[in-house]
Order: sequence, then structure tokens, then C-alpha cells
Amino acid sequence: MSVFPATAAAKAKERRASAAAPRPGSRNQRAAYWFIAPLGIGFALFYFWPLLQTFYFSFTEFGAFGGHTFIGTDNYARVIQDVTVWQALVNTLIYSVIGLTALPIAIVVASLLNRRGLRGVSVYRALYFVPFVTLPVAVGLVWNWLYNGDFGLLNEILGWFGVDRHYWVSDPSTAVYAIGTVMVWSTTGYYLIIFMAGIKGIPQDYYEAAELDGAGALRRFFTITLPLLSPTLFFASIICMINSLQTFDLIYIMMGEKNPAIGDTQSVVGLFYKWAFIENAQGAAAALAFLLMVVIAALTYLQFRLQKRWVHYA
Repeated sequence: MSVFPATAAAKAKERRASAAAPRPGSRNQRAAYWFIAPLGIGFALFYFWPLLQTFYFSFTEFGAFGGHTFIGTDNYARVIQDVTVWQALVNTLIYSVIGLTALPIAIVVASLLNRRGLRGVSVYRALYFVPFVTLPVAVGLVWNWLYNGDFGLLNEILGWFGVDRHYWVSDPSTAVYAIGTVMVWSTTGYYLIIFMAGIKGIPQDYYEAAELDGAGALRRFFTITLPLLSPTLFFASIICMINSLQTFDLIYIMMGEKNPAIGDTQSVVGLFYKWAFIENAQGAAAALAFLLMVVIAALTYLQFRLQKRWVHYA
């Protein structure tokens, strides 16, 4: 009869000992939290807290000498009813579509630079990457000179073939596409580096086996390179779309403030800048910024949903 109480007491002692002993991996977990703490704190202070502030200020109106008052959803009503907002949104979507053309260009150039036996690859890679690291102010000034309707280099070259001079940046019918071309030119090198790294990660055995089976370069590109590069392409497409939707500085430098085509080229971020810092309508600008964030999040979510149909993970 005395065995059972002793056994119960022993089991209770074992449970207390196991509870007091440190769990396996708990020290590593605490160390991991300490390592990610700086990033988490920085994210909370510089991203999440400004997001909450922007959402709050979107329901307020700022006075001329500071201070703000709560006005409900009036700012969102202004954003939805303002024609310039929809024009800016259309322009921004056009910039996004044009910006995405940098991806196929970068893929083709990356495939050409990854050919076996090609010399000077690092030089070509650096030359393509230089426009990306160049300041947008310098890029805008140089391309403004190239596009100049009176003495621009582009009109000089087209004049050799009998094409009349054209004011590319001042004409509303061509200004958006002229700026979009500069965006593609300045970002292609960035995606080129990404795709070159992705192509180098594809095993060469696939190409050698396809070559032994008689597949040409074009066939190998479409049946091996593109499918295995699809995860990299998916990542690059998300980055490209988000950057294009947030474009501002290049447009601001190339268009200036007195360009007759500024209304046909203004992006959503450019309109935000105008409302917040020129017209002193910070509340409406906050509402516009928050709605732009919603648009970016919705398009990103759509991309993640559609990637299951065309992205192939090895």
C-alpha cells in the first residue's frame, strides 16, 4: 500500500525538476530576439508609427499657423472627388507599366552576358549599373538636355533622317512616355544584376543536356532560363512595381513647375508633395498617401495570388 504514495511523490518531484530546468533552445531563442530587436524597434519607430500618424492626420485639417482639428472623412471625400487625383493615378499606372518593360530588357541582356567565354563581363555590368547609382537630379538634367526641342541631341539625330523637331517633355502626348523611357534606362542595370545572379544559380547540367538533345539558344532560353528564373522575376516585378508607383524625384526634376504638360505627367506622390508642402493641405495629403499605400498593398497582394500560375520553384 505504501508504494503508490511514494511513486506519486517521485513523479511530482520529476515534474517540478523538469519545469525548473531550462527548455532546450530557449537560450538560442532569447538570443535571436535580441538580434532582431534593433530591426524591430527601427521598423516600429520609422515605419509603423508614421503609418499610424498618417492615418490619424488623414481625418484632420491643419491650420495656417499649426495645429489641427478633426474633420472626419472630408479629406477622403476630397481625394475621391478631385479630378487631378484620378489623372495622377492614371499617370502613375502608366509609369508602372512602362517601368516593367525594364525587366524583359534586363533578362535578355543578362542572358547575353552569361554566355560562356564572354570577356569583359564585369565592365559591361558596371556600365549598365552606373545609371542606377547616379543621382536622379543629374539624370533628369542630362535627359532634359537630350530632349530639348531647340538644341537637344535627340532632335539633332532625328533631323538627319528628316524628322521635325519636337518638344518631347513639353508636349502632353509624349511627356509621360519620355519620362518613362528615362525610368527604364536608369533602372535596367539594377535588375540586370539581380537576373545575372539568378541565372548563375541555374545548374549548367540543364543547358548541357538540352544542347546534347539539339536545343538551340532560343529554345534553351524559353524552356530552361525563363522557367527557372521565374522566382527571381517575381521578386523583381514586385520591387519594380512598388518603385514605379512611388516615383517622384525624376518627374519633378524633368518637368519643373512651369511646364505646360505638368498636369499630364504628375504622379500621385507629386500631387502629395504639392498638397502637403505648397498648398498646406496636410490632411488631404495624408489621406492621399494612405490611399496610395492601399493601392500598392492591393496590387502586391494580387501579384502574390497570381504568382502561383507562372512562378516555378525548383
